[in-house]
Amino acid sequence: MTSRSITITASIVLLASAVSSPAFAKDVPVELARCSESLGTIAVVEGDTQGWSKYGLGSPRELIAALAAESRCFTMHRADDTTPATFLVNVIAGDAEEVDQGLSVAKGLATEGLVRSGAAGQLLSKVPMGGALLGAFGGLGGKKKTVAAGIRVIAPGTGITVASGSGTVKKSTLNFGGTAGAWQQGAAAAGYAGSKDGKMLTEAFIIAFNGIAAQQANIRAAAVPVAAAAAAPAASATITVATDTALLAEPRADAPAVRSLRAGTELKMTGQRQGLFAEAVDNYGTRGWVSVESLQ
Repeated sequence: MTSRSITITASIVLLASAVSSPAFAKDVPVELARCSESLGTIAVVEGDTQGWSKYGLGSPRELIAALAAESRCFTMHRADDTTPATFLVNVIAGDAEEVDQGLSVAKGLATEGLVRSGAAGQLLSKVPMGGALLGAFGGLGGKKKTVAAGIRVIAPGTGITVASGSGTVKKSTLNFGGTAGAWQQGAAAAGYAGSKDGKMLTEAFIIAFNGIAAQQANIRAAAVPVAAAAAAPAASATITVATDTALLAEPRADAPAVRSLRAGTELKMTGQRQGLFAEAVDNYGTRGWVSVESLQ
């Protein structure tokens, strides 16, 4: 192994330690990262791995909204705003293995998706290991209970994951006493402040959010292709289906299926979108709508 390889490997290990769970600083209370300005508006959507329910907890939407507000990294999209949200924020939770599996579809998307969108030259050099940091969950298992959370920032126009963050907690370091900030209020509103599991999951989401904040340069740059796509909807991008789903006749979840789609199927995006649904065409010319949450 060359000295350069050793240096790169060491840098990767240090970077993974910084973005993932603070295993080497477990006695130091986690602090929420800050951004100098908002990176855009976000709409929070719940992923398939909704581990909060098995802990007797509700949706983390209020908590994520509070983290976005206090960090100044994002502004929540208003329901009455006719302009689409700049990004979708997909949240999942569970044990370390569940979250690792839930986020695994995002591995390599920073490479594959950005190359296909033509944004690789601008973004790829800034994305830590092209999403491979999500594998930092590996080896974190053990007898002691571990609570994990994952966050993905998705460009709604293409379905491409532009940033990911993850956090694992075995023992919470958070203090809910004293003056309550926005995230404490958000945790209380979500019902997370009154239980051990809730406090652990709150901390896991803060760690995951800090991982997102560390990639704000990527996110800021990713907003440019989204704006360009909105201005020129005729431009198409080829996207891969991440999970088994269906091509729908209309942009709504209960619409009739035009055809089934297996994971790995490639679709060409038309550039048209409505809410969480994007219009796409398969290799046979079949046109329909698909949820962006089902796309890589």
